Amino acid sequence: MILAKIHVTLKASVLDPQGSAVTKSLHALGYDEVEDVRIGKFLEVKVNTTDKKVAEERITEMCEKLLVNTVIETYTFVLSEV
Repeated sequence: MILAKIHVTLKASVLDPQGSAVTKSLHALGYDEVEDVRIGKFLEVKVNTTDKKVAEERITEMCEKLLVNTVIETYTFVLSEV
């Protein structure tokens, strides 16, 4: 079995109001060194295969079709055997 750890973030050109709110809150708490915060999501998907190439292809398909809005988001993933 292979575990995919997927990180999804907004593209740099997309405004991140949630990240801006967190940045302002951190400044209010005294963390003035914080330049910027970008909010994303993290997913773990277990794939019932031992072939990393097959898992990579399937995870890419899943991201492109459902898990990621590729118009405004980018993603990366790392595969590991479980």
